[in-house]
Amino acid sequence: MSRENISSHQQHADHSHDSHDHKPRGISRWLFTTNHKDIGTLYLLFSLLMLFTGGILAMMIRAELFQPGLQFVDPHFFNQLTTVHGLVMVFGAVMPAFVGLANWMIPLMIGAPDMALPRMNNWSFWILPFAFTILLSTFFMEGGAPAAGWTFYAPLSTTYSSDSTAFFVFSVHLMGISSIMGAMNVIVTIFNLRAPGMTWMKLPLFVWTWLITAFLLIAVMPVLAGVVTMVLTDKYFGTSFFDAAGGGDPVMFQHIFWFFGHPEVYIMILPAFGIVSSIIPTFARKPLFGYESMVIATASIALLSFIVWAHHMFTTGMPVAAELFFMYATMLIAVPTGVKVFNWVATMWRGAMTFEVPMMFALAFIVLFTIGGLSGLMLAIVPADFQYHDTYFVVAHFHYVLVTGAVFGIISGVYYWIPKWTGVMYSEKIGQLHFWCSIISVNMLFFPMHFVGLAGMPRRIPDYALQFADMNAFISIGGFLFGLSQLIFVWMVVRCMRGKGEKATDRVWEGAQGLEWEVPSPAPYHTFQTPPQVK
Repeated sequence: MSRENISSHQQHADHSHDSHDHKPRGISRWLFTTNHKDIGTLYLLFSLLMLFTGGILAMMIRAELFQPGLQFVDPHFFNQLTTVHGLVMVFGAVMPAFVGLANWMIPLMIGAPDMALPRMNNWSFWILPFAFTILLSTFFMEGGAPAAGWTFYAPLSTTYSSDSTAFFVFSVHLMGISSIMGAMNVIVTIFNLRAPGMTWMKLPLFVWTWLITAFLLIAVMPVLAGVVTMVLTDKYFGTSFFDAAGGGDPVMFQHIFWFFGHPEVYIMILPAFGIVSSIIPTFARKPLFGYESMVIATASIALLSFIVWAHHMFTTGMPVAAELFFMYATMLIAVPTGVKVFNWVATMWRGAMTFEVPMMFALAFIVLFTIGGLSGLMLAIVPADFQYHDTYFVVAHFHYVLVTGAVFGIISGVYYWIPKWTGVMYSEKIGQLHFWCSIISVNMLFFPMHFVGLAGMPRRIPDYALQFADMNAFISIGGFLFGLSQLIFVWMVVRCMRGKGEKATDRVWEGAQGLEWEVPSPAPYHTFQTPPQVK
């Protein structure tokens, strides 16, 4: 949006402010900070730590599956690994990373001095380390960690689970509280703190996608809180919400869980759409094609996400009418998603494209996320889903959406904005190395899962038939390589944080548009004391 020029007075004010840019020092700065940049940094570093925590669990899963037979862990511990891996990656790695990017970038993009509710912002972060300490501590309790899958279906979670269930439920409540507070903060900030002249249709798409995501979070997090509380009372207080012997219904658990779970999938992908919609116009050196249709498509995806939940449940014996409804609703959601992909491609069409690392990850995102979307359409077809259900095909599908989708979106955003955060450029060579190692290994890891799944290999099992051995060994090698590739990323981040590298200019990328590129690099501790005028 080239219309966004800041008056020279504002730039002068910001530069003069930069010279006496007061930051508190020491540990208390991080414990008590209400600064949106500090809190954004805390979220991002925490999510990186959780990415490696969840990654270590995944490595243990892949080590066990390297060969048929039982190698390293017993089946019960294997189920604990798959369960906690899923919970840590969804609630600990992907979601906090997006909240961190929102904290850093939304005030800069809309010309706000900070988030609207800074103390609540601090609190919403500091709940998370406690929540995940509680969750991970369950590994050391009698009976071990929760082992009912990250979806913790009843009666597995209510009747057959270990006594660590109460700790797991408490940690999920804490994560939910954190998410709801973060979402409220985003909404209030975007509604009330936009710079003069920043009309709704001038908002950067990252801000739009996060606004819509925040409403989704507030709508579905209480549903998750409700269902985990029902699990808790079923297990410890003699209720029978999900116990058929007491008049309950285990299938009702799935309905409630997926009513949260499906919008949750979009909570984890919509902000990535916003990141990619910022990066592609920059490196294609063209405005985003079809801005209004992108906003409408994002809102449509969010609304439709509430009416597709039961496509996870086609094998539970639903009436045919319900199966048809959910099948068509699920296919319908492909339309706004297709609009987005079309618009990104149209933005690049005849653009003066260059291929820096953020653009490479954004392009990989489009191609690989589309593969994940297409396998999702396959899963939407009821009779076909009877074959795919609970096989590795499903694992391949959602990892293409969440790893090459959400995680690649986050990584591309970090490469794009880290020069603005730290004031130094990352090394292009290291970034390219990270990209190629990641892209090759991630496809070695997840693409063959489609084939073992189609051949009938069930998910969440520590052993398998001999015919899957070669493919699983190949998948495991891909997994270890993908995990190691992320160490290159960590090295790049640490290098930038320590200020190693060439100095970044204020407008880091020549095609970049938006208010965040008008402040100095690194962005001063306090920005936009006087709101900029958006022309």
